[in-house]
Amino acid sequence: MGAATSSSKDSSSLSSSLLTFPLIEEDNDEQQQQQQHDDATKPTNTNSDAPLQITRATKLYAFCAALNSCNLGYDIGVNTGAGILVQNSLGLSDVQLEAFFGSLNLFAMVGALSSHIINDKFGRRWSFRVSAMIFIFGTILQSVANNYIVLMIGRAFVGLGVGFGLAVDPLYIAEISPPQFRGRLVNWSEFAINLGIVLGFLSGLVFAGVDENVAWRWMFSMGAILPCFVIFFATYVMPESPRWLVANGREGEACEVLKKVYPDGYDVDIIVNEIEESIEKERIAEHAVGWGVILFPSPAFKRILLVGIGISIAQQAVGIDAILYFLVFILKESGIESRITQMWILLGLGLVKLGVIFIAGRLLDRTGRRPLVFVSLLGCAVSFFIVAMSFIGAVPSEFGAIVGLALYLAFFSIGMGPATWTIASEVFTTSIRAKAMSLATFANRATATIFASSFLSVATAMTWSGFFIMMTVVCLIICVWMYIYLPETKGLSLEEMAHYFAEITGDRSILDVEGTLNRRDVDQLNEREQEILL
Repeated sequence: MGAATSSSKDSSSLSSSLLTFPLIEEDNDEQQQQQQHDDATKPTNTNSDAPLQITRATKLYAFCAALNSCNLGYDIGVNTGAGILVQNSLGLSDVQLEAFFGSLNLFAMVGALSSHIINDKFGRRWSFRVSAMIFIFGTILQSVANNYIVLMIGRAFVGLGVGFGLAVDPLYIAEISPPQFRGRLVNWSEFAINLGIVLGFLSGLVFAGVDENVAWRWMFSMGAILPCFVIFFATYVMPESPRWLVANGREGEACEVLKKVYPDGYDVDIIVNEIEESIEKERIAEHAVGWGVILFPSPAFKRILLVGIGISIAQQAVGIDAILYFLVFILKESGIESRITQMWILLGLGLVKLGVIFIAGRLLDRTGRRPLVFVSLLGCAVSFFIVAMSFIGAVPSEFGAIVGLALYLAFFSIGMGPATWTIASEVFTTSIRAKAMSLATFANRATATIFASSFLSVATAMTWSGFFIMMTVVCLIICVWMYIYLPETKGLSLEEMAHYFAEITGDRSILDVEGTLNRRDVDQLNEREQEILL
């Protein structure tokens, strides 16, 4: 089921400095100590000579998990077509409708923050079931609502279900996938969200000929179908996450799951050992650095937070969630009054967005993050300007509005959509990674809530042409900001990113923090090995 919606996200001289930073002498001893420890403790990998291929089971499990993300997409898509029908049927004001749309992100934040209770205690499969059941209950409440209060209660449950899903989908896919294919498979979740949007648009077309007082209820009801499949797959098809099994002392079961994920003959005991070490390293990182580093950051950490949290805010500041929710209103204001015509246009726009997302996934690693972000932002600015011009004059231009919106969705999906969470995950160093990603996600959803909850009121107050000119300026300001602060992160390790930020700010304290973390890592792993020997 949003946003993202992560992700998940300088000049050429700054980019080149990332690859040519000087190695600090005092770090050499630490690196040699770490390397000696790794060489001494790393098991001999008998799998290294065999080319690793993705198994059908891995694809199946990733597909089942990604299906859950369709719920968020469907909710966005179905409300795009149903929103104006709900407003007319229940007699809602513009402010009430904005609150209905915007509240989803608010409730989703609560769901995401509380998901760890089930996620960690009962496992990933139960998280999928709970997410789907909450979403179904909320969908039913929305479908039968006869007043605004019941509608908002249903919205609250839908939002909680969305939040649970956003937390578990990419997590499960990452944990069930071999590292070589993890990035590609995690992107299935982003693709599924956009597929859900298209399905939501399609529901509007299917019920375009039905009385509007009934149509929106059927459209909401259709949202309960996909979660039923998720519950079935989570119960009968998907295995538990190997990482969760290892973390809970069930290594034998983890091995059985890994044998399905990896090709026949692969030594999965090595993978179990790597998972155990990874869990231990994350536990050390979680307790090594407190919130003080983030709340009162040094120059290097401040720069990191500006990039990672900044791009997560920027993704929603260009208006993607709000634009999607209010597409029908924009089309109506441009002069397109027919419901059937509006739904056909929505379906076409959704297919454009879906197709570009597929292309963007291939371009992200090929061309780098920075170029795609700049193309995306400049393209969004031009698109908004085209839409603004279509509303200037005595008669709005329907064609101009449609072309501008199509270009906007395409340009957003080529860069700001897929690159945001990729960049955020690549700039946050190990010591602050978990906490910083939580803040970035919160900032992203909060921005989406603000924009969706005020979009219609602001556009009405400024006029539609004035509003889209303002959005053009916003995109250009963000583009300039990105040019100054955003480094190229493609192909760089977290250690290289730490050195880059230390170099660019002249703040070496970040290296001290990361060095302290590495020393604790080595010491505690040594203690753990000695306990095993004894």
